[in-house]
Amino acid sequence: MTHLTRRKFGQTIAAAAALCGASPPRPAAAEPATPGSLSFPSGFLWGCATSAYQIEGAVTVDGRGPSIWDTFSHTPGKTANGETGDTADDSYHRYKEDVRLLEELGAKAYRFSISWPRVFPQGTGRPNEPGIAYYERLVDELLQHGIAPYPTLFHWDLPQALAGGWQSRDTPHAFADYAAFVTKRLSDRVHQFMTTNEFLCFTDLSYKIGQFAPGLTLDAAQVNQVRHHGILAHGLAVQAIRAHAPSGTRVGLADNPNVYIPVIETPEHIEAAKRAFREENAPFLTAVMEGRYTDAYLAREGTDAPKVAPGDMQAIGSPLDFVGLNVYQPDYVRADSSPAGYSILKKPTSFPRMASPWLYIGPEVIYWAVRTVSDLWKPPAIYITENGCSANDVPDAGRIDDTDRVMFLRNYLTHLHRAVAGHYPVKGYFLWSLLDNYEWADGYQKRFGIHYVDFATQQRIPKLSAHWYREVIARNAVR
Repeated sequence: MTHLTRRKFGQTIAAAAALCGASPPRPAAAEPATPGSLSFPSGFLWGCATSAYQIEGAVTVDGRGPSIWDTFSHTPGKTANGETGDTADDSYHRYKEDVRLLEELGAKAYRFSISWPRVFPQGTGRPNEPGIAYYERLVDELLQHGIAPYPTLFHWDLPQALAGGWQSRDTPHAFADYAAFVTKRLSDRVHQFMTTNEFLCFTDLSYKIGQFAPGLTLDAAQVNQVRHHGILAHGLAVQAIRAHAPSGTRVGLADNPNVYIPVIETPEHIEAAKRAFREENAPFLTAVMEGRYTDAYLAREGTDAPKVAPGDMQAIGSPLDFVGLNVYQPDYVRADSSPAGYSILKKPTSFPRMASPWLYIGPEVIYWAVRTVSDLWKPPAIYITENGCSANDVPDAGRIDDTDRVMFLRNYLTHLHRAVAGHYPVKGYFLWSLLDNYEWADGYQKRFGIHYVDFATQQRIPKLSAHWYREVIARNAVR
């Protein structure tokens, strides 16, 4: 997930009763919505999301190879307090406990990521049987509890052994081979796959700004090539999944496009916001959805534009069954007379935000994300694959009353309901995150979970927000 300011082209359960008194029993089926509540369609999918390096730990267990995040986090000065994902939530060993947390919420889907270096320690070559076997156990545990697995194949933990990383054109092909292997092992039980998570973060933040692994600051031409290799990996993986999965397997991705909101909902500002969305996301989601780079992007980059080999754009534009959107904070746009036809407004210093400095509060962003993607490209289905917030969660007598997070979630889901009511094809919502976890360069300083994790003891404690979300799921409505 994106936990830094976005830039243009870059940018346990025993403790539950102590939280809010005795926990009310979870209804066995969805209850009727009360007057004034906002009901979602029957079959709307409610879930939670995590990622491998942020929760699994066990980085040297059962043959897992090092990832670039292992190297980066162990490099002095790269992460807050030098913290690493070596242990994180120890979900590799505690996955059954975490599945029970999902079951207690009433969640019907779980978005997790598969660690590439756990399955292929060298990135290519011989697969690691204990690594893939772990994900088979996780999938089986989820299915046993009636929870649909929604795995993401790449959430930033690139195998360190891959020479050149995303600078190398070999890496997208290695990723396709990895995707093919995982598909062959899991697609008898997994019916939907996501290829990659957040192009901008594993390209620009990693190879341009240097704040994420591997921490490089390349020139414009090199960055554009890294971007191209990232979306090519997605496209080749789509083809690999379709070649090795049974008919009916659904394929998508999870991306965090910059989302632009019309400063006033008038036709000219709405059109300007749509134009901004398409062009400001030109190297990533726009290229994937259209199978081409926009003329304006190529002209702007000039001789620094990516080098495209025959067949690349056809693979990149492979049709998708759904688009996953990770939605957090807004940008505002007004129409103007510039050549672009729009300008992006600077946020005032008083603009409200959550505990993370980058996480500005703009609930309407979730509506405009769904609407704009649907208006531009008309995908068959849209999922909110991440949405949530950081908060300064501090236990008080065994309780974590995170009313600020409940405020955030209630308001964002209210605007998601607007998209549903507008008949846009949004089919589900994955809350980020099930657990407090390793928050990349922020280490353990920022908590996004609806379950508090004591990292010294690994105890999981439901926060007030977990109880609130359980009620949303039970009633299929926001209230």
